[in-house]
Amino acid sequence: MTLTMKSRALAVDGAYEFIPRVFDDKRGSFTSPYQESSFVEATGHRLFHVAQTNHSTSGRGVVRGLHFTVCPPGTAKYVYCSRGRVLDIALDIRVGSPTFGASDSAVLDPTSCHAMYFPVGVAHAFVALEDDTVVSYLLSGEYVQDDEKALSVMDPALGLPIPQDIDPIMSERDTEAPTLAEARAAGLLPDYGKCLEIDRELWS
Repeated sequence: MTLTMKSRALAVDGAYEFIPRVFDDKRGSFTSPYQESSFVEATGHRLFHVAQTNHSTSGRGVVRGLHFTVCPPGTAKYVYCSRGRVLDIALDIRVGSPTFGASDSAVLDPTSCHAMYFPVGVAHAFVALEDDTVVSYLLSGEYVQDDEKALSVMDPALGLPIPQDIDPIMSERDTEAPTLAEARAAGLLPDYGKCLEIDRELWS
């Protein structure tokens, strides 16, 4: 059995979708959602040192995000779905980035075991497409409440692909979050150059 993984560069600079090979037989299936050699080949660097893992369970229609960490300290993420099905979304909010304001998305589920990598300064959101959906994260930093910020996933200027056949279930924090333009005017968004500096420190 030879593990292999393909990759897709997202429309957000430095972010990737990873597509592993899945092996099926009479017992079930086996795959590896993270493979260092494939990750290095795609990104040019190793994954960050993992400081924390997260595990969330959501019902159909739950929308979490858009979330990001102030920079510094900044947080990079590696995300996959171990149960159910989720639409995972990346948004570039790094001021000065060549892809500032760009977004991309992928459907993650435990059958295909696709995964998403988000560098420091990229905002993350997801929509649970099935009940009892589980999303797992590897994080480069531990959670500090004061460092965690949110943007409106419903910001019409972003045009994010929120499915029309769901009734979004959101936290009060996410419902009241500012738009991208409001956050930029308030000086809340991370600087692209600083995010790259933090990323390089995480790779070393």
